[in-house]
Amino acid sequence: MGNRSSVFDMIGPVMIGPSSSHTAGVVRIARAAFKIMGEVSDEADIIFYNSFARTYQGHGSDRAVIAGLLNMKTDDRDIKNALDIAKEKGFQYHFKSIANASIYHPNSIRIKLKKRDRSVEVLGESLGGGVINVAEVDGFTANFSARLHTLIIKAQDMKGSISYISSVLANDNCNIATLSVTRKGKNDLAALVFEMDSGLKAVSLEYIKNLDWVREVIYIPDIDL
Repeated sequence: MGNRSSVFDMIGPVMIGPSSSHTAGVVRIARAAFKIMGEVSDEADIIFYNSFARTYQGHGSDRAVIAGLLNMKTDDRDIKNALDIAKEKGFQYHFKSIANASIYHPNSIRIKLKKRDRSVEVLGESLGGGVINVAEVDGFTANFSARLHTLIIKAQDMKGSISYISSVLANDNCNIATLSVTRKGKNDLAALVFEMDSGLKAVSLEYIKNLDWVREVIYIPDIDL
């Protein structure tokens, strides 16, 4: 069977701005980065690639990405004022454009965030209609949509780790929609990315965080919640 289309895919999201790819998609990529960081960062380096590099100012993608990093949703009327709001909050950001990056999707953004001694790096792709793909998180392949509950686990590459985490999720009645695994090398650090149809209980999340072979856990509910 082919992939099914939802009403969201056909008519797009409720949004502020001229383009679902250049506004709604950008807001959602940036808001996913915000969720991964867990708070508003002190500063951000933002790279627009390909089509975005040529049009990000004219199409409002500059305001959209800052809005998402300030945790605004796609229908927030303050998106148009995001740059001024960021200035008021002392949020530092820098834009860069790379127009001919053939290895990346035509509408790609790399966001590098810093907050005190923590940093996060996200590569996102705007696929149209407000649909996005978070392609990378901190150098690991991720490929999640941020339309489902998402669990990212950075852990030591161990035999049985996938089945063990899957059993914890099953005990919470979490149905796994997608799963991807990337590792730096055999028995090195790996990233497990689970997309789930329902949310994870706080006690289960805390249990996973305290496993001795787990290094970091990032939990992102559907970012439109």
